Amino acid sequence: MDGVEQTNEGWRILIVEDDERLADLTREYLESNGLVVSHEGHGGNAVERIRNERPDLVVLDLMLPGEDGLSICRRVRPFYDGPIIMLTARSDDLDQVLGLEMGADDYVGKPVKPRVLLARIRALLRRASPAGAEGEAAATGSEDEPVRLQFNDLVVDRSMREAWLNNESIDLTSAEFDLLWLLARSAGRVLSREEIFTALRGIEYDGQDRSIDVRVSRIRPKIGDDPVHPRRIKTVRSKGYLFVKEA
Repeated sequence: MDGVEQTNEGWRILIVEDDERLADLTREYLESNGLVVSHEGHGGNAVERIRNERPDLVVLDLMLPGEDGLSICRRVRPFYDGPIIMLTARSDDLDQVLGLEMGADDYVGKPVKPRVLLARIRALLRRASPAGAEGEAAATGSEDEPVRLQFNDLVVDRSMREAWLNNESIDLTSAEFDLLWLLARSAGRVLSREEIFTALRGIEYDGQDRSIDVRVSRIRPKIGDDPVHPRRIKTVRSKGYLFVKEA
């Protein structure tokens, strides 16, 4: 990911939030924990701010004046591969699913708890940075594991955090890569949603979160899998997901 530092210090965060008081409180808390934070209050300016500033991570509110968070997320994904955390209404499952489908990496319910937000930011940035990726055993595996996996025409490389299909680079978000690597390094074994959720997000699965399912549905066509009749990443009913070695 462009511009990610090797430590917490110096990580640059852009908060896109029209609630000035909430943005100020969040910025103060994040800055007190070593992050460099900037703020944009108007959705209409967000795309250009992200394009020009290339922050290490974006905290993006769903409801904004000028342009909503879903539209912003969709528009920046072709040129911005850093993590995006969407701020959503806590009880609105549809908002969460739509945000993930537009390319968000995670979501935090409002009202925002600064400690929860900070933990999510750190987890995403550590996995997205080269040094952090090596240290995050849950998402990348241990040092004894290979850094590159190949399944016929599909190659996944955890040191470069890239994947290729037929020698063509696959456009994956940071969260999508983490999930693809987790499934690929466990090829031939069914991973439950509980295992996946805990490994990637570091919190217990509540039985209702649909982020893993949405992310799998986004990954499948990118790796040449049939979304209707998948051969590479199979859904095992009532159990979880299976990455097939020879698809």
